[in-house]
Amino acid sequence: MNSLFLSLKRLGTTALIVLASFGLQGCAEASAVKNTKTVKAAVPPAKPVVQPPKGTLVIIGGGLRADNAEVWQRIVQLSGGKGARIAVFGAASINPEKSANSTIAKLNQYGADAFFVPIGVMYSGSDYRKAAEDPVLVEMIRNSAGIYFAGGDQARITQALVRADGTHSALLDAIWDTYRRGGVLAGSSAGAAIMSTTMFYDAKPVLDMLKMGVTDGREIAPGLGFIGNDVFVDQHLLVRGRFARMIPVMLKKGYHIGLGIDENSAMVVNSDREVEIIGYSGALLIDLSSAITDRGVKGFNISNAAISYLDRGDKFNLVTRAFTPAPDKADGKLDPNQPDMREPVFTNDILGNNAVLDLMGNLIDNAQQEAIGIAFGNPRDPYPDLGFEFRFSKTLNSVGYTSSEAEAYSVLKLRLDIRPIQLQQPLYRYK
Repeated sequence: MNSLFLSLKRLGTTALIVLASFGLQGCAEASAVKNTKTVKAAVPPAKPVVQPPKGTLVIIGGGLRADNAEVWQRIVQLSGGKGARIAVFGAASINPEKSANSTIAKLNQYGADAFFVPIGVMYSGSDYRKAAEDPVLVEMIRNSAGIYFAGGDQARITQALVRADGTHSALLDAIWDTYRRGGVLAGSSAGAAIMSTTMFYDAKPVLDMLKMGVTDGREIAPGLGFIGNDVFVDQHLLVRGRFARMIPVMLKKGYHIGLGIDENSAMVVNSDREVEIIGYSGALLIDLSSAITDRGVKGFNISNAAISYLDRGDKFNLVTRAFTPAPDKADGKLDPNQPDMREPVFTNDILGNNAVLDLMGNLIDNAQQEAIGIAFGNPRDPYPDLGFEFRFSKTLNSVGYTSSEAEAYSVLKLRLDIRPIQLQQPLYRYK
């Protein structure tokens, strides 16, 4: 009994020693934890804020006449005025130097000090790949206040300035740097097409694109994207009825806003993304924000698109979507209760020269609430029995302005619906 008690006593002492030892160790660890500073997980550095370009775009619809002083003078003025150094690219042309020299003469006529940039896929005696990386040319661009892309084939511009792997050449980076720091980028026709992230490439006729659609790498290809990734740009618009080809591209690539500028006219887009129309004619603004398509309908179709015509002197902000009429239209807002016309509005060639503009102007100041245009092709064209109806209608948001100086309208937010129609074959018979 005594020996058992002694054993238990020894065991208890041992247990107490172990527990005491564990307790001291635990206290030490607790003390260590208490005295240890908490180290927070590393926070990744914030992504740098990309500032919008400080420069200005002058997007010209092609066919810019030498006597269009308003456009030429604006380019020179924005580039710094008399003596402004403006780099001219003729890369889109089959004869780059000749094309550039023609533009240089006009710019210099209005006070610039313009010069030729010797690069082009078709520029003989030069390797455009080496020229695009030439530090001398890069420095010339960086020292320029303005850059002008002449017309031709826009694919030649992108081929000359974008490397085969899709990255920017040194020359293209210099162009972007000039634009970001406040320089002017102007382009006419092909030079306008490159302004959006998507451009027409080897485009079919307008009606054929509605009939057969558009394909990446064929009808469309990447542009240079100076205007941003949210606006699609087209040119030669009213004269060639190209507004209709913009819509399938915008749907395919996800653009909500499209701007199409007419010939001998320009859109000036400043750093606040305000668009001002200058020159001879105007631009069409297409808004697909609320548009829908019906997959149950065989063939291209769209409903609830919005189409507007911005006339010379008008302004439209791409950020706020605010419209400011030209000074000669400031007091010319149309009263829908006092229309000037009452007869039905119809055209059987909506893709014809200025047909869409005439129809929109005739509708906005009319007692009629809608107008119809149709488009169809040659009986020998593909799918000769396939045509399209373009239905324009006024909504509560539709607004018109008329000029106090000329017979001219600005038209905002007409609804546009397009649907396929079947034509009778033959289309007509002799009596």
